[in-house]
Amino acid sequence: MKAGAGAVEPVEREIPIALPGEVLVRVRACGVCRTDLHLVDGELPPSELPVVPGHEIVGVVEIVGDGVEHLAAGDRVGIPWLGYVCGACDLCKSGHENLCRDARFTGYQMDGGYAEYAVADARYTFKLPKGYSDIEAAPLLCAGLIGYRAYRMTGDARRIGFYGFGAAALVIAQVAVHQGREVYAFTSPGDEAAQQLARSLGCVWTGASTEAPPSVLDAAVIFAPVGSLVPEALSRVGPGGTVVCAGIHMSDIPAFPYRHLWDERVLRSVANLTRQDAKDFLALAATVPITMHVQPYPLADANRALADLRAGRVSGAAVLVTSPEP
Repeated sequence: MKAGAGAVEPVEREIPIALPGEVLVRVRACGVCRTDLHLVDGELPPSELPVVPGHEIVGVVEIVGDGVEHLAAGDRVGIPWLGYVCGACDLCKSGHENLCRDARFTGYQMDGGYAEYAVADARYTFKLPKGYSDIEAAPLLCAGLIGYRAYRMTGDARRIGFYGFGAAALVIAQVAVHQGREVYAFTSPGDEAAQQLARSLGCVWTGASTEAPPSVLDAAVIFAPVGSLVPEALSRVGPGGTVVCAGIHMSDIPAFPYRHLWDERVLRSVANLTRQDAKDFLALAATVPITMHVQPYPLADANRALADLRAGRVSGAAVLVTSPEP
């Protein structure tokens, strides 16, 4: 991607070299995330360009750099959004490495997975659970990881609303249902396909994002990048309830009456992820039967995948396929 392009373009490059502490990965699949779309459409702050997008990377380790001991050539691994932190600041030392001011992100400040090869810091490269194909595993690395971090912010909430039933809500709804929560799915008005999918995964209610659910919610997670959903969600959670904004980008939040926040309701955002999030969620994904809904595209059709995501034509998660599984 180049500055102001609004799209990606194919280029030929040399295969990157794994330096000490890094691994070279042959990419098999890479999810197409809405964050990629925000980047391509210029909605994220300027970063280092040109850059290869993609941070839901699934591949096989080809070369292990010096000093890497927990990975070996042939391991199937995933590379997520968080790609580097300083490790020395107060945030890193207190377990908040996701907020490190010197953090670098895959597919944004570091070349990502819309490619045949990717190099990654081995500390932020994770072995993937068995039972998922490459294209099924790709959405776990952002939709799953960020969704899981947002979900954990809801604490022990029993009735949870998900606003925007895309890739992240699809994954985390299954986790929540598996854990005995009641999930309420809010979709765009008239999106019968998303509502039907939500019901098939065990959601107890589905409706438009402006509808009132049949029960007061304990918590809500907003996956859609729509600021007007914040006061809407706050009005649907009860006293002491929590509303979590799960995206890296959101349109402006309109003014709303203080009564929506009163009664110790909590409004918070989720920023990035930590290595512990990745370890915990990937371990959980190995035990929870998560059905993945993916729409594969050849790597050469990356712009079509982005356009389909932009237009709302993707059901589940879009995934670029670089090389077929053996």
